[in-house]
Amino acid sequence: MSNTQDLRVKTDDELQTQLTELKREQFNLRFQTATGQLEKPARIRVVRREIARIKTLQGERTAAAKKSA
Repeated sequence: MSNTQDLRVKTDDELQTQLTELKREQFNLRFQTATGQLEKPARIRVVRREIARIKTLQGERTAAAKKSA
């Protein structure tokens, strides 16, 4: 699990790559839930919150870029 400070030092491309990986993992976890094969249900919550952290950080950066432009 990434700390918010760890995410802040990453570039936009790195964040986008991590977001894509997390969304893929989220899809796989939902699929495992539907088929009854999910071993760690708490992982769904962790992934969902990590996605939210990245999206929040991306929104902050976009707002800061608009404000400075």
